[in-house]
Amino acid sequence: MKKIINPDRKEWTAILKRPTTISESIEETVASIFADINRNGEEGLKRYTEIFDGAAIDDVLVSETTIAQAEEQLPEALKKAIAVAKENIEAFHSAQKVTKKVIETTNGVFCWQEKRPIQKVGLYIPGGTAPLFSTVLMLAIPAKIAGCSEIILCTPPDKQGNVNPAILYAAQLCGVSKIVKAGGIQAIAALTFGTETVPAVYKIFGPGNQYVTTAKQYATKFGVAIDMPAGPSELLIIADDSSNAAFVASDLLSQAEHGEDSQVLLISTSEKVLSEIEKELALQLEKLPRKKIAQKSITNSKLICVKTDDEALELINEYAPEHLMVCTKNTDFYCNGIVNAGSVFIGNYSPESAGDYASGTNHTLPTNGFAKAYSGVNLDSFLKTISFQEITANGIQNIGSAIEIMAQEEGLYAHKNAVTLRLKSLK
Repeated sequence: MKKIINPDRKEWTAILKRPTTISESIEETVASIFADINRNGEEGLKRYTEIFDGAAIDDVLVSETTIAQAEEQLPEALKKAIAVAKENIEAFHSAQKVTKKVIETTNGVFCWQEKRPIQKVGLYIPGGTAPLFSTVLMLAIPAKIAGCSEIILCTPPDKQGNVNPAILYAAQLCGVSKIVKAGGIQAIAALTFGTETVPAVYKIFGPGNQYVTTAKQYATKFGVAIDMPAGPSELLIIADDSSNAAFVASDLLSQAEHGEDSQVLLISTSEKVLSEIEKELALQLEKLPRKKIAQKSITNSKLICVKTDDEALELINEYAPEHLMVCTKNTDFYCNGIVNAGSVFIGNYSPESAGDYASGTNHTLPTNGFAKAYSGVNLDSFLKTISFQEITANGIQNIGSAIEIMAQEEGLYAHKNAVTLRLKSLK
């Protein structure tokens, strides 16, 4: 990791730059594949699955028999761990339900909001080097709680055309409607347009690499909503001498092993703390099975020493990390001052991996600085809010004059007349 001591504010933009950018060539590839899937449907989906995943598949959908067999392939310890995570995720997201509250804004004018589920949602689950069955829980559970009627899951198969059994088990456990053996750009295109067996959806969820991220953003051109532009994973840790160097190093590496384009940052007001964590990082890295991936990610990462807590907080908010860990004595200062972050982990015993798996919070979070404007996935992500109003005769008499005056000023006389007719009928 590159060490940077007391950087000038003019250097912040360059220092905080993410390692990945969306190139024009990726956008061209996405547009080409979308056009092909829209034109050729299932045939195109199978063809790209063979090109990109090396899997020649006959059926795009995973069969009910295969899904049922997945449970038998998993060890009991894993199934119990999934059950613990499922219970906590359900508890956290169920608590986000809201009740209808009717407001009488003026005497006789009643307004309220009600939540309705998005009927058809698509869940993208990365496969590749780390099949993320945990993401199935994070997306399918709130979708089910929200009441989504169709939950379509896409995930890339292995070279034999099979889907990881843990993904299948989690999907079945959480009420997924259909599981599609497709990944990457072609999966997002299939969810956008639909194919012979894959239903088109109204909103697409899930993390992915820059190809998937670009594809999701491209899908919005065709009227499909997305959760957020979630790209390569990232973590920022603020640490002082109250932190545990081994703990902090382990958290940096846990994020770095996600992928070569992941990024981790460590900020401290103490050079000594940075050096201690850096040494521990080197020791732990040597023992990692995914050392090569983590090592590549570490080259994109930085150790930053600043002079004051105020400067550290400003730097954090400027970066807007997907994950933020606060390992300091004065946790309240940072937690109260944070305005840009996807998910915050407080204290030495709150590893980021807890949020990834089983504490209950959602791990599908905004990356690449989008935490400045986006929230992570939550129950509301799967719901629409519809406004209602009911106006009595007394109510229209109370606000009618105001409506008439405003409509006339805007030159919208039909708007005015819609009120005038009602008022005259009450005389």
